[in-house]
Amino acid sequence: MSIAKLEKPRRRRRAPDEARREAVDAARALLLSGGPTAVTLSAVAAEIGVTHANLIHHFGSAAGLQSALMGSMVADLGQALETAVTRLRTDDGAPMELINAVFDAFAEGGAGRLAAWIALSGDLTHLDPVRDAVNNLVNAIAEKMGDDGEARERIGSAVLFIALSAFGEALIGPPLRAMLDQPDDAGRKVVASLLPSFIKKPSLEA
Repeated sequence: MSIAKLEKPRRRRRAPDEARREAVDAARALLLSGGPTAVTLSAVAAEIGVTHANLIHHFGSAAGLQSALMGSMVADLGQALETAVTRLRTDDGAPMELINAVFDAFAEGGAGRLAAWIALSGDLTHLDPVRDAVNNLVNAIAEKMGDDGEARERIGSAVLFIALSAFGEALIGPPLRAMLDQPDDAGRKVVASLLPSFIKKPSLEA
């Protein structure tokens, strides 16, 4: 009886844009399943059925592929934050929607691992495209509160609190919640309960 051979992805001709998109998608899947060290030219080539030389042609190097992946994921994170801004401006239930949008972006979109990867690489310029989305988020919260601008620092702290919490949840949330016997949404509820203390105007002492 013959031993069946594992089938490899069939090679086919792709337009340059299609080839780059498929490579970036495969690189993202490898990042989410195996971490940054799994994102190599040979691994991505094997996933989409092209040669190592073909990826070199499209990206120049492994660093070029990784940079394209970071750019794609940062764009998705920025879009998720813009979606949160839109919901904040139109939805009365926006505070929890805002928290869910940011937590989902860091977890399901892979932005948590991406942020860790960028921080460890030391090249934070990859995060520059997120700056406008973060500032828009701060402005949207200020508009929702009807504040005159004095609260911007407090709101900035609130956004920092949400983002750091979402980042931590994405990286170590599941095992940590299991140790503490906490439900899946425990972190989100903690942030939601503490968020008003960041945003509300402090009372003057008598």
